[in-house]
Amino acid sequence: MGALEEILQRHPVWRGGALAQGAQAIPSGFAALDDELPGGGWPRQGLTEVMADDPGIGELALLLPAFAGLTSSGKRAIWIAPPHIPYAPALAAGGVDLANLLIVQSPGRRDALWATEQALRAASCHALAAWLPKARYAELQRLAVAAQVSRAAAFIFRPLAARAESSPACLRLALEPAGSALAVHLFKRRGSPLASPLHLPLERPFHVLGRASLPRPAGDDARPARRLGLPVHA
Repeated sequence: MGALEEILQRHPVWRGGALAQGAQAIPSGFAALDDELPGGGWPRQGLTEVMADDPGIGELALLLPAFAGLTSSGKRAIWIAPPHIPYAPALAAGGVDLANLLIVQSPGRRDALWATEQALRAASCHALAAWLPKARYAELQRLAVAAQVSRAAAFIFRPLAARAESSPACLRLALEPAGSALAVHLFKRRGSPLASPLHLPLERPFHVLGRASLPRPAGDDARPARRLGLPVHA
C-alpha cells in the first residue's frame, strides 16, 4: 500500500468524485433524495439554492418534511420575503408547528438580504427559506459565510435562469413539474453532479403558498397573515 493510499484510508479526506462524508445534514424526508445528498440530507452550515420558475409546482412540499421535523421539536424556522401568503392550514397539515415559524416581510431586495444574513447569524434560527430572485454573487457569498458559522439549513429560492450563474452554494437544485411528481436536478453538490433527475412523488395538495401577494408591512397590513395563525414580523 502506498503512502498516499494509507493516508486516504486513515483520515477523512474527501475525494471530489465521491459524495462528501461526515457532513452535517437534516433528513429531507425523501429516501431517494437523501441517498444522493452528502451526509444523507439537507446540508447545515451551507447554502442550498432551489431554482424553479413556476411557484406551486411542489418546491415547498420538497422542504416541508425538514421544516416540520425541526419546528415540531421546538426549533425556530424563518421564511423571508415569500411571494405569496403562506397557507397556514396546509403547513399545519404537513406537520409544521406554526408557533415556531416566523414570516418576515421585506419592502425591498436589500431588506430581504439583510434580514436573511441576520437570521443566519442568529443562534436561534435552525432553518431558513428566503426568496431572493435577484441576488448577486457577492451577496450570496456573504450569506454563504454566514451560513457556514450557523447550524441552520439555509434555502434560497431563485429562478431557473440563475442556473447559468456562478454560485457559492454547496448544493444547487433545479426543479420542474413531472406529472404528480417533482423532477429534481442535482447539478451541484459536494461530489459529482447527478446525471439524471430524481422524480419524487408529492402528496397532494402541496400548495402551501396562497395566490394572494403577501401584504407589504405598513401598520395593520400584517393582520391578514396573522389571521392565518402565522407570526409575522414587519
